[in-house]
Amino acid sequence: MDTYAVSRYREACALLPEGLRADALALPPPVQGTAEELRLRTGSPLTCATPSGERPAGNRAVSPWDLEQVLDVVTGYSRYTAAETLRQGYLTARGGFRVGLCGSAVVEDGEVRTLTAFSSLSIRIPREQIGVALPLLKQLTEDGRPCSTLILGPPGEGKTTLLRDLIRLFSDCIGLRVALADERGEIAAMYQGIPQLQVGRHTDVMDACPKALAIPALLRAMNPQVIAVDEVALPADVEAMERASHTGTALLATVHARTPDDLLRRPLLSSMMELGIFQRTVTIERAEGGRRYRVEAN
Repeated sequence: MDTYAVSRYREACALLPEGLRADALALPPPVQGTAEELRLRTGSPLTCATPSGERPAGNRAVSPWDLEQVLDVVTGYSRYTAAETLRQGYLTARGGFRVGLCGSAVVEDGEVRTLTAFSSLSIRIPREQIGVALPLLKQLTEDGRPCSTLILGPPGEGKTTLLRDLIRLFSDCIGLRVALADERGEIAAMYQGIPQLQVGRHTDVMDACPKALAIPALLRAMNPQVIAVDEVALPADVEAMERASHTGTALLATVHARTPDDLLRRPLLSSMMELGIFQRTVTIERAEGGRRYRVEAN
């Protein structure tokens, strides 16, 4: 049994109200060790999301009060301090747990101002894999310099985990200045200004900021040698990365795609590759007993 994986699950359970916590902790340890999320939906039982699907935890229906209790614990009973990320539909808890939220959106001038009347939430359980990127490090550097690298894979295949460890290695093992644009708070998981997950001693983090705004700001303010972002999805993201590439700064990024051929079939990603921003691609493939990483030069 993976004691680290189970311990992370139990840390996540500490965010739950007492009754739901008991239900979640009653699940068998093998299930706890593979759990990816805890999901609370009002009117339905708590469920535990695993790679094989969602599994009920207990029979008691989740109430709106249960959701409110989780939010109070996560924000330390001070929700106004987390108003910006709450507006975007998530919160980050101590320990790096990301809480996604659904409810009634209050929209003004075409923008979501806040969420109210919460109806469901998910507690994502991140687990670090220290050293997972180490076997790739030589292939992703040339003459001691980092290569701009794009990590490919479908959702849930470990792109963010690999990116996080690669950032840590460039920062700690090579000693490079890394600037991380952590728009969704899933890489460093900042909590009160402190990274909850290991991204390296020489890494500067800007979180909860759109990548297209964070990249030029980091270039101006932090003089990075490497800029890292997660989940490129918008034309503005690609434009910001292209401009950064002309400064000599290496780029690390992830994207939802199964193979390099998938990139060519999607106009935005195809244009990104045509710009020559990335020197390497890493494709994550499911293999027996785990994952395999295939590195290709562009």
